[in-house]
Amino acid sequence: MISKEIFRAYDIRGIYGRNLTEEVAERIGRAIAAYLNGEGKNMIVGRDVRRGGKSLSRALIEGMLSGGLNVEDIGLVTTPLIYFASVHYGKTGGVMVTASHNPPEWNGFKIWLRTRFLGMGMGLEKLRDIALQGAFKPAARGKLRKNPDAIKDYERFILDKVNIKRRFSIVVDPGNGSCSIFTPDIFEKAGMNVIAINAEPDGSFPAHPPEPSEETLTELRKIVVEKKADFGVGFDGDGDRVAFVDDKGRVVPENLIILILAEEYLKKNRGAAIVYEVSCSMLIEEVVRAYGGRPVVSRTGHPYIMDKMLRENAVFGGETSGHLYFKDIYGFDDALYASLKIAEILSKRGEKLSEIVDSTPMYPRIPGKKYDCPDDIKFRVVEELTREFKRSGYRIVTIDGVKVIEDDGWFLIRASNTQPLIRLTVEARDEDSLNNLLSFAERKILEKIREFT
Repeated sequence: MISKEIFRAYDIRGIYGRNLTEEVAERIGRAIAAYLNGEGKNMIVGRDVRRGGKSLSRALIEGMLSGGLNVEDIGLVTTPLIYFASVHYGKTGGVMVTASHNPPEWNGFKIWLRTRFLGMGMGLEKLRDIALQGAFKPAARGKLRKNPDAIKDYERFILDKVNIKRRFSIVVDPGNGSCSIFTPDIFEKAGMNVIAINAEPDGSFPAHPPEPSEETLTELRKIVVEKKADFGVGFDGDGDRVAFVDDKGRVVPENLIILILAEEYLKKNRGAAIVYEVSCSMLIEEVVRAYGGRPVVSRTGHPYIMDKMLRENAVFGGETSGHLYFKDIYGFDDALYASLKIAEILSKRGEKLSEIVDSTPMYPRIPGKKYDCPDDIKFRVVEELTREFKRSGYRIVTIDGVKVIEDDGWFLIRASNTQPLIRLTVEARDEDSLNNLLSFAERKILEKIREFT
């Protein structure tokens, strides 16, 4: 039996052995084939380091083959490598077996079809219905082949697109995730001295949870300072998110990383679009306009950012969660490529990362404060708050949750698409305004959660 709850906003995720089993994986593979009208189409499949990844991948592939799809298995890779391979080899799309940054007991599937991700509102609901119904037509069996060259083809592709002019000393923490298979090699090939920690692939993620953050990167921060490294990078479990640590051992705000990259791309592409999600700093819009760019705000999540990247022909896009998107690698988000591009920019600017951090004024901000809220009411809570703010005459944006904009700042309330949480982000032009907005928004959230529980 397949559960509707595993079909989430951006992808499919569940707990391995509970609501995500090999039988479910095979059904999803068969549903993908039916969604694509099967026969003759060609798909890439890869997996991350998680427990059950190998057997889920086999079952998924079996379902796809039985539905008539031809499958190219590229094995243990990062999620960006799936995107790259599907375009580079001219395939219909790809499926990555991963649960990204979720805890180790989770697994799932990210599905990419040449010009779009499957997310809710972008085809995933149709795939869900096909899988739930389970009524599949007979099809001629597809063909399976393994591709041992995908990793080296990908490395060659991204290394050809960077030119790092200094021999940096860096510390890299792939967190035992999929980027471990590239660490330290790809950075050494780019001309850097590398200290690698937690670089053995291990789906139990023994060093720390597979989400790069202030808390999980404590060891990385310490070693950067001890070894006097130029900077550090930490990756999530499947290699599509990155966090940076400066030479003083501080985790660099993701908004600042977005600014650094946006400035660089606009120097060469004046007038181009820069895509960023609704929780990004208002400073990004100001800087993009100052550099002659066109700011484009998107709903949070890689299916929606990627869609905007393609529609707007954007040169760069970013999310505060550490997803960074580049037109020069087909518009995809790629943590490895982002780390190489930051090294390239620092080598050209001749500045330390800490100097850029200290010299860039940022607005006071509280990012993604979490409030526990059951899955079955979290969206209702946000919808009702949206109605209340609208009735009260507030200036609001509703492309993703509800963003209330005041003269001195803003706050954003949105339901998590992957966890039983509501998240609150607040930004203001000064600390007093920040605290006032926080108090007001927090009171509204907690009142509404109590009302529905």
